[in-house]
Amino acid sequence: MIEARHLRVLRAVAATGSFSAAARELGCTQPAVSQQMKALEGAAGTPLLIRSGRETRLTEAGRALVRHATGILAGLTAAEEEVAAIAGLRAGRVRLVSFPSGSSTLVPMALAEMRAAHPGTRVSLVEAEPPGSVEMLRAGDCEIALAFRYPRVDADAGAAAGDGAEWDDLVLRPLLSDRLVGVVPEGHKLAGAGAVGIAELAGEPWIAGCPRCRGHLVQVCESAGFTPRIDFATDDYPTVVGLVGAGLGVAVLPELALESVRAKGATTLAVEPAVRREVVALTLPDLARVPAVAATLDRLERAARR
Repeated sequence: MIEARHLRVLRAVAATGSFSAAARELGCTQPAVSQQMKALEGAAGTPLLIRSGRETRLTEAGRALVRHATGILAGLTAAEEEVAAIAGLRAGRVRLVSFPSGSSTLVPMALAEMRAAHPGTRVSLVEAEPPGSVEMLRAGDCEIALAFRYPRVDADAGAAAGDGAEWDDLVLRPLLSDRLVGVVPEGHKLAGAGAVGIAELAGEPWIAGCPRCRGHLVQVCESAGFTPRIDFATDDYPTVVGLVGAGLGVAVLPELALESVRAKGATTLAVEPAVRREVVALTLPDLARVPAVAATLDRLERAARR
């Protein structure tokens, strides 16, 4: 195998015309140069130098290899510099996928801090709900996926701890525990109650969210003894709140989703029993060691704490 160190020695011999001069240029001994050239000729399978007295000339194969060595060594140097820049957070990219309520609350602060601390690292954002965002991570379409999951709901025991097996192959960074709250029209009979049992909303029309949120809503309601009548379903939280505010139904939303939504015409209530969804940042084990990815995860965690 031809190694880069052998090519550097060959180029020095070609430039200086002798082993001793090449050794002085490279800061090593003449026997070391001779040993490197012997190894290179063995790897090439043909003589590369003609030694005549004090003169050292290149064979045709030697001249060809020197021509290629210049480009090879230049490319290797450029690659080393680029890798060093990425490792030092002076360059690189992180592709982030987030669900909408995370995009509007956690992501802006985290990305602003990343840009201020590491302006050479570019972070891009695409929105997708889980499990789609997690599938993108596993497919190599992003480096970090923000995701959430709800606890399992058992009809007899109520909400139980979630099953973490779906993310066992990933590195998980916990961000926050996001409480679910009820949203009802301002004129609703329960609007001033402060808290409401989910069963008290059994006869109401419902506005449901994303498929995962919708599935969890149905489970919670069925565990309370009824099946919700879902009149509207939308992934857009401002639309959910707008429909509630217009008196078209009630909803249960994560508090994070309400952070950036103006609840005009609607009021929020605590839901009993309390339910929380787990919000996390996910990445692959190998990616977790990449400095830009690790730095972005740190910023997301800091944003969640605030």
